[in-house]
Amino acid sequence: MTSTPQPANLATNFSLLCRQTDDEKIKLWQLPIIEQALSGKLALRTYLAFLRRAYHHVRHTVPLLMQAGARFSSQDEWLRRAMAEYIEEELGHEEWILNDIAACGGDAESVRKSTPSFAVEMMVSYAYDSINRINPICFLGMVHVLEGTSVALATQAAKSLKTSLNLPNKAFSYLISHGDLDQGHQQFFEGLINRLSDDQLQVVSNACQKFYRLYRQVFEELSCK
Repeated sequence: MTSTPQPANLATNFSLLCRQTDDEKIKLWQLPIIEQALSGKLALRTYLAFLRRAYHHVRHTVPLLMQAGARFSSQDEWLRRAMAEYIEEELGHEEWILNDIAACGGDAESVRKSTPSFAVEMMVSYAYDSINRINPICFLGMVHVLEGTSVALATQAAKSLKTSLNLPNKAFSYLISHGDLDQGHQQFFEGLINRLSDDQLQVVSNACQKFYRLYRQVFEELSCK
């Protein structure tokens, strides 16, 4: 699926979304723990704690996509089809995280059987709630926050941490797959956003601002590790 080309002097929906949510994004990116990850200054236990939290929200991605797709009206069939495409791409990503944990010397099975941290549980709970209570398109707000942050930061963080922690490439499959290699996924998302109506765009923008705050709390939990 591709977006319709826009005139050079006309702002796209995606550029508007980025501007409307930029303040919350900056607050997330300015967290000390993000800077530590990018400079390779995280302890191994903190990286493992990050992966543990990632597992507990990533394993809900496909169920959330299914829930959102089921709630779109026939008028938004194109969005339902987009959710189906996302499902194919996202299947099994939580297993990549468990593999990374094992490659770091962590106990992947204990993570599989564990319960999520409070911040992760609140973020996932709001994702389900907003899909059902507000609008299924709220899920695109979560996608923008999590995928957009990953594309911007993941590859650099993986390279820095690989060197500083002396870990093999197979300990970073989740970060690397959601970094520079995920550019096509990001372009697909931009195409979806650029097809939204003004009202739909505002729903996604409002959801983004909430998900930035919720995701920031996930990283703030990690600061204690």
